[in-house]
Amino acid sequence: MDGMAAVLEVKGVIFDFDYTLADSSDGVIECANYALGRLGFPAAPDDAIRRTIGLSLPHSLPALVGDEHAELGDEYMRVFQEKAFKIMPDATLVYEFVPSLVDTLLDRGINIGIVSSGRRRRINAVLQRYGLDGRFGVIVGSEDVETMKPDPTGLRRAVDALSTPIESCLYVGDSVTDAETARRAGVPFVAVLSGVTEREAFAEYAPAMVLGSAGKLPGALGLED
Repeated sequence: MDGMAAVLEVKGVIFDFDYTLADSSDGVIECANYALGRLGFPAAPDDAIRRTIGLSLPHSLPALVGDEHAELGDEYMRVFQEKAFKIMPDATLVYEFVPSLVDTLLDRGINIGIVSSGRRRRINAVLQRYGLDGRFGVIVGSEDVETMKPDPTGLRRAVDALSTPIESCLYVGDSVTDAETARRAGVPFVAVLSGVTEREAFAEYAPAMVLGSAGKLPGALGLED
C-alpha cells in the first residue's frame, strides 16, 4: 500500500490516542501509583506502568501486581479515574506533528477519528487545549463502549460514523492491543513505534505499514508534495 494507489484507496484514518497522537505517560504513572497506594500496593516502576498504556484500566492492575489480584481491577479503575479527572487533561501532551498531520489528511479529503481506551472527556479537553477540537469526525472513548479494546465494537462504530467503507480505512496504533482490535474489526492496521512496543511484536498481525510515528503517515501514503 504505497504511492498513488494508497491515496486512492484510503478514505478514512482512525487513530489510537495515547502514545499514537499524545504522550500521557507522566500522568498515567502518577494516577497508577495513586491507585496502587489506595489499594494497599507499593508503587510500581515507571517502565512497568508505561507498558500498561493502551490496556483497559481493569486489565492494567493484574499486569502490575499479578493475576491473583484481577478481581480488584474495577476498583483500581475507579480510584485511578478519581485522580485522572483532576490531572490528566493537563498532563497529556499532543505530539508536535499532530496539527500538521490533521491538516494534511483533512485537506486531502480523508476522514479522521479516534478510538481509545482512554476517556473521551479527557481526549476532548486535550484536543481543545491544542486547538484541535472539532477536527476529528468521531471520538470513541472508554465511556462509549461496554467492552474495551481489543473488542472491535468501538472501532467498527467509528468506521460507521465516518461513513467510510471499512476496506478504505486504516487504524493507526502503537500496541498489540490496537493491532488485535484492527484484526478483529477487519480494518487494515498501521503500527507506529512511538510507544513501548517493539517492531517485532507486530509481525504476527501483518500490519499494512510500520512507521516510526503517526507523523510519517502522510509521506507513507504519498500525500506530501
